[in-house]
Amino acid sequence: APAASPATATAAATPTTTAPATTAPADVVSASADAVELRAGGAGEASVRLRIAEGYHVNANPPSDKFYIGTQLTVAPQSGIEPGQPVYPAALAKKFGFSPKPLAVYEGDAVIKLPLRANASAAKGRHDLPAKLRVQPCNDQACLQPRDIQTTIPVTIN
Repeated sequence: APAASPATATAAATPTTTAPATTAPADVVSASADAVELRAGGAGEASVRLRIAEGYHVNANPPSDKFYIGTQLTVAPQSGIEPGQPVYPAALAKKFGFSPKPLAVYEGDAVIKLPLRANASAAKGRHDLPAKLRVQPCNDQACLQPRDIQTTIPVTIN
C-alpha cells in the first residue's frame, strides 16, 4: 500500500507536468469574493471578482460561439443559504488574430454578482460557501487549457 500513494500522487500530477507549452502560471486568472451579511429569511448579493492578468482574457458568459468555453460560476446551496442565478458582467467585444470576428471577453477585473437568500432557519454566524469558476484563459495568439478556480464566499447570518 505505501508504494501506491506516491504512484497516485504522480498520476494526479501528470496532467500539469505534460501540459502543452501554452500552459501559463495558475495566477493568470484568480478569484476572490467580498464578505456578505444576510438576515435569516433575508436576501442579498455576493460579488465574485475575477482578476485576469494583463495580456490575457477569458470568454464571457455567454461566449461568442458554442465552441468557446464561457466563464461559469457554480455555487451549491449550503447551511440554509440558497444561491440564485449568477449575473455576469457586460462583455468587451475584442478582435484577435485567430478569429475573423470580435469575441465577447472579460479582461482585467470582472465582477460576477450572485443573488443569495438565507432560509428563515439558517444558523447565525459565519458560513463559507465554496464557489467554483470555470474559465479558459487566452492571449492574443492561443487559448490555454480550461481550468477551475476555487474560492470561498464568506457569508454571515445575523
